[in-house]
Amino acid sequence: MDGKPRGEDTVDARQGKAQETSFLTDAGVDQTDAKPRSDAFQYNMNYGSLGQCVIINNKNFHRSTAMGVRNGTDEDAKNAFATFSKLGFKVDIRNDQTGSQMVDLLTKVSREDHSKSAMFVCVLLSHGDDGVIFGTDGPVPLKTLFELFRGDRCKSLVGKPKLFFIQACRGTDLDSGIETDGETDTETNKIPVEADFLYAYSTAPGYYSWRNVTQGSWFISSLCEMLSKYANQLEIMQIMTRVNHKVALDFESSCNMPGFSGKKQIPCIVYMLTKELYFPK
Repeated sequence: MDGKPRGEDTVDARQGKAQETSFLTDAGVDQTDAKPRSDAFQYNMNYGSLGQCVIINNKNFHRSTAMGVRNGTDEDAKNAFATFSKLGFKVDIRNDQTGSQMVDLLTKVSREDHSKSAMFVCVLLSHGDDGVIFGTDGPVPLKTLFELFRGDRCKSLVGKPKLFFIQACRGTDLDSGIETDGETDTETNKIPVEADFLYAYSTAPGYYSWRNVTQGSWFISSLCEMLSKYANQLEIMQIMTRVNHKVALDFESSCNMPGFSGKKQIPCIVYMLTKELYFPK
């Protein structure tokens, strides 16, 4: 996107590769190391399958929640489906899931055999607030969903990357922005149960998350664009830095609600991976 969306922006909340190293030989000649990356510091992608990608797309909410229809979310779901399918994931989209359905679905997935998969991805598209995401009938603590895939509960994903991408508000703060100058292998017998997770939130803690009602959310559209461009070149955190850059600089809200136009957003990455993650070519 060029930062000038054709539709109105709204918020998801209650209404109201590494470079080679070199060394100097005795003869004074620079040479590249024979192995530029160490396998000990990269996740193994040599599995029968890259893995599953589960997309939960909540658009319509029960009246009791006081949550509005999330117009534009279907564009996010379609974009995410195409992007992760192209990367090689087996993608499953579930629309308009209640809180219990979300928990049941991810519980079922966490109990499956992932031994032949390299990793797991989950994309959550919904309304949200601090620490929670909404099913169509009410909030679910994000921790309840995340902990299903902990090392002590999902043994076949131990030591493998588990990526969660969350498009949802995390509060009701608005970011007005600030003017700035222009831009001219060793084995281990025990690992933490919380290791090998990456949580990519669309916005910083406490803030609204913006979604264009016709073109989808700033975060998911940027994520899909950067993955499509760089998944076969860059490590995951380099890709996510580019996502942050695009969301932060290329978007500004255009909204009919008083006080909601001209606002900015910055995604927030919680990184607990223990190795570099490169998608297979």
